[in-house]
Amino acid sequence: MAFVAAALGALPQALVPAPVRWGIAGALALAVLGRECGLWSFPVPENGRLVPERVQHLKEWGALQFGFEMGTGMRTYSPSALPHLVLLAIVLVVPFPAAFAAGLGFALGRLAMPLLSNAWSDDGAWTAVWARAEKVVRPILAVTCVGSLTALVLS
Repeated sequence: MAFVAAALGALPQALVPAPVRWGIAGALALAVLGRECGLWSFPVPENGRLVPERVQHLKEWGALQFGFEMGTGMRTYSPSALPHLVLLAIVLVVPFPAAFAAGLGFALGRLAMPLLSNAWSDDGAWTAVWARAEKVVRPILAVTCVGSLTALVLS
């Protein structure tokens, strides 16, 4: 997905003046930071469906389909606007080679939540832990994401 976004982003990055792209990216980053910090609320695009259980019966293709759909967010709920910010940053301001680092960061972030949830317990206690920590962790993740994207762009 990072490659596709970077390839599509080559056009606006070549044709739209840098100050305009930076202004749009900065405004989007501020909007997402405010959303993640709970200052305001707005919906983000999402495909509010889970991957169907039948993909498990497709052998290796099922695992590939599941990983692709969940990893790209094509079939999942989106509680955060951070993945959308990363995608738009890749299209608008992240240099082509750095897009792969952004993609890796997205993948690691996407992987962290199920790993933490599965490692915590089998009784669903992770949901309560996350609910207690979310008000602190969500802004930290947002600032970390925006800072990482800024570092990628400036490198």
